Amino acid sequence: MRIAMAQINNTIGDFKTNSATILKQCHEALKFGADLIVFPECAIFGYTPADLLERDSIIKAQTKFINQLIKKLPKDLYVLFGAITDNKKAGKRYNNSALLVKKNKVIRSFSKELLPNYDVFDEERHFESGKLADNLVTIKGKKFLVAICEDIWGWKDLNPFQHDHNPLVKFNKKIDAMLVLNASPYSLQKSSTRLEVAKKCAKQVKAPLIYVNMVGGQDELIFDGGSFAINKSGKLLAQSLYFQEDLTLVNIDKSKTLINPQPNVEPYEELRQALVLGLKDFVYKIGIKKVHFGLSGGIDSALIACLAVEALGPNNVTALALPGPYSSKLSFDLAKKLASNLSIDFKKVDFNSTYKAMVKDFEKTFGKIKFGLVHENFQARIRGDILMGFSNLNNSLLINTSNKSELTVGYSTLYGDLCGGISPIGDLTKKQVFGLCEHYNKSHELIPKKIITRPPTAELKPNQKDSDSLPPYHLLDKSVEKLVVHKKAATTAVDKRVLKMMMRSEFKRWQAPPILRVSTHAFGQGRRMPIAHNAIY
Repeated sequence: MRIAMAQINNTIGDFKTNSATILKQCHEALKFGADLIVFPECAIFGYTPADLLERDSIIKAQTKFINQLIKKLPKDLYVLFGAITDNKKAGKRYNNSALLVKKNKVIRSFSKELLPNYDVFDEERHFESGKLADNLVTIKGKKFLVAICEDIWGWKDLNPFQHDHNPLVKFNKKIDAMLVLNASPYSLQKSSTRLEVAKKCAKQVKAPLIYVNMVGGQDELIFDGGSFAINKSGKLLAQSLYFQEDLTLVNIDKSKTLINPQPNVEPYEELRQALVLGLKDFVYKIGIKKVHFGLSGGIDSALIACLAVEALGPNNVTALALPGPYSSKLSFDLAKKLASNLSIDFKKVDFNSTYKAMVKDFEKTFGKIKFGLVHENFQARIRGDILMGFSNLNNSLLINTSNKSELTVGYSTLYGDLCGGISPIGDLTKKQVFGLCEHYNKSHELIPKKIITRPPTAELKPNQKDSDSLPPYHLLDKSVEKLVVHKKAATTAVDKRVLKMMMRSEFKRWQAPPILRVSTHAFGQGRRMPIAHNAIY
């Protein structure tokens, strides 16, 4: 039996385009002689639907497009795709389901049993549980078990967010294969964990497992694809591409042939591909074509420049140099050189006169004040105003340049350098920023070497360095990993300092742009902290 794994990039609520993509892939699969094609979880709706499910009109629209799609699907092909269905027993509640279509009719519906309700997931908010044991179906004489994403993650040794039960443990019926529809968000090197989970499931049900994953960026989440098939012993049979759409065929009756294996890539290359995809899809899916950012001559904005050019092309990227009273000529020259290397539009806006006028007007009312945080933040906010003004003028999306280490300790200015529509590197520690920049320079010096080697500085006061206000980055990064990603207790002096700074700056992160998630625990929708508290422990 030939099964096609259709790894697609969809957009939440764009039922017309999503349906067209499904239909196109079905016709492609038919050309290759597929008997069955499997699409990801929520293939027609997109994932995560979140509180769009509060709107009945959205579900009605999805149903309309599903009905239209079913009439157009090839009659000789079994089609299995993820959709959201009404749970008529639970009022305005839904099931996260998979629909099996043949000869222009839905012949079976299967619903997800395990509903993730941790980190970025909140499925219990709108969904009711199905029952995995009921998700059995016979297709062309073969018996399949249909599961949806979290249904295979009930293993306590492999999932830190444990469920109170594992529906596979007591499953003892004979099947020919297990079909798993997924919208599994990316985090660094998650593919190896997925494979371990799948192997455990395949051995449990004593049958091959076909794992079909979504691909593409959606708000803060990145879906990396990498769909695969394994035999009952866990041996890889087929492997789809990562970070792009793909259609891969596997024959479960000929399970000794390894088809299209994808080579392992080093972590920084994987990270680069993830961030480029996440940024590209975010910009396109909100309907904007151009982006810009402040290019300071520092390492964070240098990395943003490289990612933006890869994601959107140099013709759609503008870099703005914003020299102030304490900016160095070296910073400007380095920024200009990088912009030239990337062939992007480079503009200079000197705001010295604006800054002087602002300080003068402020002191007319409040009297002469000693140079300090007021003056530093005036500069940062003027930069923010200029960058946002460019957005208004050119319908261009401002990209934020903050990294995770800075965001953790609140080393940013609200309405200044915290401005932006998307934060591509907000889940990268400073060490990862340096590592990714070195990765970009692997074949040739794309980023001027001095940008990487010079001490980081905000240049808001004379001879300023980040280390004046922060622990050394190599120590700060360790504390960030420990406190934020792994949620462990503060034990060292640096940990305790970072924890205090983090807890006191939560109000800034509530107002930060969406952050592309590449770690197992990022700032953003998966992390919910109060602002008004006194819990620094």
